[in-house]
Amino acid sequence: MDFVEFARQLKQKTGVDLLSYKQGQVLRRLTSLRERKGFHSFAAFYRAMERDKELYDAFIDQLTINVTEFYRNPGRWEVLRRQILPEILRSGLSRIKCWSAACSTGDEPYSIVLTVSDFLPLQNIEVHATDIDSAVIDKAKIGKYAASAVREVPQDKLSKYFSMDNDGYRIAEAIKGRVRFRQHDLLTDPYESGYDLIVCRNVVIYFTDEAKTRIYHKFSKSLKPGGYLFVGGVEQISNPADYGLESTAMFFYKKL
Repeated sequence: MDFVEFARQLKQKTGVDLLSYKQGQVLRRLTSLRERKGFHSFAAFYRAMERDKELYDAFIDQLTINVTEFYRNPGRWEVLRRQILPEILRSGLSRIKCWSAACSTGDEPYSIVLTVSDFLPLQNIEVHATDIDSAVIDKAKIGKYAASAVREVPQDKLSKYFSMDNDGYRIAEAIKGRVRFRQHDLLTDPYESGYDLIVCRNVVIYFTDEAKTRIYHKFSKSLKPGGYLFVGGVEQISNPADYGLESTAMFFYKKL
């Protein structure tokens, strides 16, 4: 079984579509894992994954890039706070519905709640947080972080919503309660609708151009008119009008 056949059988069995990822990159990552686990072929690796959930979980973890922190690229979050959120809320919205897509260990969806809390009461903030990797979702639900992960959190929010916990910080239940986590594959699972804000950063770069196109179309359909898509620092959309979007600030796209 070569890699393409491995990917075909995996999609048939699990729905995970490896061929929608950039092939050179995903092949290097999975070959490294396969060899590290002692398998000499993708056929043997696949058979073992069918029997061993821990090995399958390791495969999903290797497939994803779980590098994140609170307020990653803080200048972009300041644009969200100063420009984008006031625009979203200008129509008099008293509640806001957001989606953190590929949320990893929860730093991003919790950052959304902390930022929106400058404008709305916590009980009026709803954030959906999804990731393909169930292991990082479990970590996100715990809500404990190293000091390095919270270094960009404003001091007033760090004092109010975090407590010291041995060698790290634990986020307050009041913030955790505004986030609903679930497992989700951006390539194959259905998207909910009615979002005022979708945040998906530093993820789409790992997909093929065809997969990116499908994802951006689905993001656009998931947004309310006037809602915003917030993307990563190397993910500027060159043709936003094709998706019914317009660029209003770097890395922010408004649905027309």
